[in-house]
Amino acid sequence: MHPMTVRPRVAIALVAVLFASGCSIRKMAVKTMADALSEGSSGYSTDNDPELVKEALPFGLKTLEGLLVELPTHRPLLRTLASGFTSYAVAFIAPEIRALEEVDLERSREQRVRARLMLIRARDYALRSLEAGYPGFRKALQEDPVKAAARVKIDDIEDLYWAAASWGSAISLGKDQMGLVVEVPMVEALIRRAYTLNDAWDNGSIHEFLIVFESRGEASGGSYKRAREHFEKAMTISKGRKVGPLVALAENVSLQLQDRKEFEELLDRALAFDPETAPELRLVNLIGQRRAKQLKAIADQLFLEDEK
Repeated sequence: MHPMTVRPRVAIALVAVLFASGCSIRKMAVKTMADALSEGSSGYSTDNDPELVKEALPFGLKTLEGLLVELPTHRPLLRTLASGFTSYAVAFIAPEIRALEEVDLERSREQRVRARLMLIRARDYALRSLEAGYPGFRKALQEDPVKAAARVKIDDIEDLYWAAASWGSAISLGKDQMGLVVEVPMVEALIRRAYTLNDAWDNGSIHEFLIVFESRGEASGGSYKRAREHFEKAMTISKGRKVGPLVALAENVSLQLQDRKEFEELLDRALAFDPETAPELRLVNLIGQRRAKQLKAIADQLFLEDEK
């Protein structure tokens, strides 16, 4: 979901919020605006300017957080905030960290912490949405993750995915934070439940996440073999219209195995893709291609031996 498409009825609601004298009227106006802003649209997903989106998102997210103060259990609002903060951190902050390490180590550490905290914020919004739908969910998740996740119905698959995606990404950026690392079983329970409910959701996004999740290796419970299987499924479900699986496999499996040939072949495939052939996925593909370029630019630093 994307939070910043302001429609005429949102503007009307905003005027109502400003001038409403009665508490109930004001709350109704706020809810109307929250409903409209949480609907999502194709406006951002089809955008061809990632930098413009990067600059626009923070204002929109803070606006939605302001509305959440008035409507703390508004689930569409919570979901939009979970997806928005996760997407911003993963697309615009985390990709800069590795390159910064070579030129400004202190700045790279600051950005790593910033991204991790933003992802934890996103996770908490997703868990709040699940708590609103399933009272006692968060406590139950800590006690028995698999049993707690099994309560969640297919209508709430979005909450499962964004909770797992934000949480898992925070852990990957905070491997020195043992309080986070020990929470991997909760992430796994959430994403496995989403997988069971509908593994084809959102053009294969669950499989794309599992490429990364499984790349943690055998010693940590992962599997490069399973990561490759999820890559094939993600490509099949998306009909090859998303570059994300290509970049995910390159960055998380090929790199871990120090297979530079495969690494570059996957990134070249991602860069050769024409985003205009999938306009509804234009933004995510452009962001994926930008990541592919970043990885190719620092490939010499990533591989112990140059196989060229």
